[in-house]
Amino acid sequence: MEGFTPTSDLKELHSTMRAIEQACTSIQMHINPGASEAVILSLGQSSQPYKTCQFILENSQVATARFQAAAAIREAAIREWVVLSIDVKRNLICFCLLYIMQHASSPDGYVQAKVASVASQLMKRGWLEFMVGEKVVFFYQVNKAIVGADGIDMQFAGIKFLESLLSEFSPSTSSAMGLPREFHEQCRRSFEREYLKTFYQWTQEAALSVTNQIIESDSAVPEVKVCTAALDLMLQILNWDFRSNNSDTKLNVNVFSSGVRQDGDSLKKSECHVVQPGSEWRDVLVLSGHVGWLLSLYAALRLKFSREGYWIDCPVAVSARKLVVQFCSLTGPVFLSDDRKMHEQHLLQLLSGIIEWVDPPDAVLKAIENGKSDSEMLDGCRALLAIANVTTPHDFDGLLKSMRPMGTLTFLSMLMSEVIKVLMTSNTEEETWSWEARDVLLDTWTAILTPINTMNVNALLPPDGITAAANLFSFIVECELRLASATAFNDEGDSDYLHASVSAMDERLSCYALIARASIDVTIPLLLRVFSERVARLNQGRGIIDLTETLEELYSLLLIIGHVIADEGEGELPLVPNTIQTQFVVDFVEADRHPVILLSSSIIKFAEQCLSPEMRASVFSPRLMESIIWFLARWSRTYLMSSDGIAEKILDSGHHHEHSSKKTLLCFFGEHNQGKLVLDIIVRIAFITLTSYPGEKDLQGLTCYQLLHSLVQQKHICIHLVTLNSWHELATSFSTEKTLMLLDTAHQRSLAQTLVRSASGIRNSEASSQYVRNLMGPIATYIVEISRKHNFRSIAQQPDILLSVSCMLERLRGAASASEPRTQKAIYELGFSVMNPILILLEVYKHESAVVYLLLKFVVDWVDGQITYLEAQETAAVVDFCMRLLQLYSSHNIGKVIQLYKS
Repeated sequence: MEGFTPTSDLKELHSTMRAIEQACTSIQMHINPGASEAVILSLGQSSQPYKTCQFILENSQVATARFQAAAAIREAAIREWVVLSIDVKRNLICFCLLYIMQHASSPDGYVQAKVASVASQLMKRGWLEFMVGEKVVFFYQVNKAIVGADGIDMQFAGIKFLESLLSEFSPSTSSAMGLPREFHEQCRRSFEREYLKTFYQWTQEAALSVTNQIIESDSAVPEVKVCTAALDLMLQILNWDFRSNNSDTKLNVNVFSSGVRQDGDSLKKSECHVVQPGSEWRDVLVLSGHVGWLLSLYAALRLKFSREGYWIDCPVAVSARKLVVQFCSLTGPVFLSDDRKMHEQHLLQLLSGIIEWVDPPDAVLKAIENGKSDSEMLDGCRALLAIANVTTPHDFDGLLKSMRPMGTLTFLSMLMSEVIKVLMTSNTEEETWSWEARDVLLDTWTAILTPINTMNVNALLPPDGITAAANLFSFIVECELRLASATAFNDEGDSDYLHASVSAMDERLSCYALIARASIDVTIPLLLRVFSERVARLNQGRGIIDLTETLEELYSLLLIIGHVIADEGEGELPLVPNTIQTQFVVDFVEADRHPVILLSSSIIKFAEQCLSPEMRASVFSPRLMESIIWFLARWSRTYLMSSDGIAEKILDSGHHHEHSSKKTLLCFFGEHNQGKLVLDIIVRIAFITLTSYPGEKDLQGLTCYQLLHSLVQQKHICIHLVTLNSWHELATSFSTEKTLMLLDTAHQRSLAQTLVRSASGIRNSEASSQYVRNLMGPIATYIVEISRKHNFRSIAQQPDILLSVSCMLERLRGAASASEPRTQKAIYELGFSVMNPILILLEVYKHESAVVYLLLKFVVDWVDGQITYLEAQETAAVVDFCMRLLQLYSSHNIGKVIQLYKS
């Protein structure tokens, strides 16, 4: 090797190589690993070890030693880059490229991959300083290899090097070099602008050069690995985050697409990368016949190996399908902005090949159930999702009509129905292919319907599409009810598919809601009819037959209906869903005939029956009550006593037809109509769940945290809330009776906070304060009295006393966290009255970590809510109290107790 003529140098190189080989072997055999690692690390940390590393790479018979030599070149070169001459930098890169090509047939692929990675990183490190001519020299040998001039192995090695280079220049996968972000961004822009398209063309030509050999051969040929690698690299290039053509994108909007949907605006779970290169890619991706070649290649493989089940999952077939799916996501300025047909023809060509993977749905799924691989069918579903992301709903539906007697939406409905049938049949908790197919197809519907959820359905969805959505939702409801009935006696635990949690907005049900809203004028009457049938069945069979299955069906129905007619809101008060606003035209005087009002009223009337002890015993199980409370909480945030005044404004506007549905809904459940009556029913139901279902923590948690909490967040509701006898009964029971003492302590804190917050509805400040005094006075009195008992220390550890003290502290904490200007004075008085008792409790319970923790949390919340309002004298009293508490806390070393409790 040039540069190693002196004998002493050659001996030293051999000696170093043997030391590295021995260290690598020792590590593999777990012999003295610390010392061996130190030897290996010293190679990369030494000054300019490049000749030594090159010698090891070219001469060592130990693959791991060669790997470590390549790693040392990278470490040293990146560290010393600024002091290396331009010749050394070029030579290092050229050596790595030459090594890759010369050892293309080596069985140690991981060494080749490492050297390719090093070449890529060094090339990027010098990218901004190398001249154009120098880069051409680097890539000459790579291009020569990729076109196949030097054989299959070198062709494969060239493609794999480009894959490594692409990964290095992509921001998401680039290696750390200790350089500012601007350097990486400059490299990325330059690489995309100058070479990305060129590399795609080279790779495309490589795939084309081996296609015939693959298709014409009756056995496996080495060209397959080249074709697979080329397809994978083309896919990776299309996954590039194209940014150099942003201005081009803004100037060339594709009229065939309604705009790329952002993931943040939908419920999608499946990955779908939208491909938006600039217009300069049009000749390569659109006009070259490249898509036709790809489809023909896959079709030929499909026909040739149709009798061999394994071929669907062989690497070349999988890579070809992935690339086809990615081409479905192609959009933007790559298509002519004034030629609507260009994008349409592109998608039609793709769909003509893809449809064979999923049609006819029943036959395709039956074959999978009989043992055929599911991968092709799943890729077909992903392709439909990709197309849905780059087209308007109307155009998406029209694509299939040129080759089938139905629209794409109708086919999508049929396909998903068949997938759901398989799910119903298998009835397993394991995530099978049918689970994944269902999720991808739901994401497809979400991509189609999310924009429609904020617009007029008829404006964007064709009539056939509305019918398809209605048919699909009807089938979904039928299957969900059948599944609920079939699993009614299943006590083995809930699965994600079989039972949606009522405490979380299940993504699947949210997708179902979008489908339902696409045909709301059909689906709401459907839900009303199905719900009424189940209620009638309950009434007819009560006391005669086992109602478990019907109750489980009602549970499932309430979850579905809740998602369809109301949104969760995500922290904000949700609006009436737009499709419900626009699709129903009901005269205001006939409000009680509005389908959503009929459905809502039926559910509320049904829920009200739980107030009867007899009905609770025979019908309203804790599980059914969970769904009722969840529904009422979700429904009330949207429909109960709307505060935006829209109903009144609409009455005075000229847009009667457009807003008649929303006006009718908001007025019917408004404060001047049925709103206060419904509010009273909801409060009485909440009271029942807290007092008549002992031990049902989930149910009581839903009541406290979701239903009651959401009511007092809206001041306009609090105004009416505090006038209700039912609310005063709840408050009285809380403050003076023992029934609610049985609630979980955290639930009591939430309930105290809710009851105090409702005081915001009392218009008079003094009356608000008096309400809080009446509510919390008995709690403070209990704390004061028990702390003064002469035998308190001896009875403090008794379970009933310990529980009572904990409950009262939680209630105090809840009240303190609800402090606001109107009730601040009463909350201050509450805290002031228990200052000394709190110190006594701290002393008595100094070894009871849970009680001490509650006590301290109350003090923190109380002080935090009061400190900004206090006068000087009051502030002094609070500070004095806190200092006494801290001294007591410190004197007993209680901090260690709390740390143990938290751990």
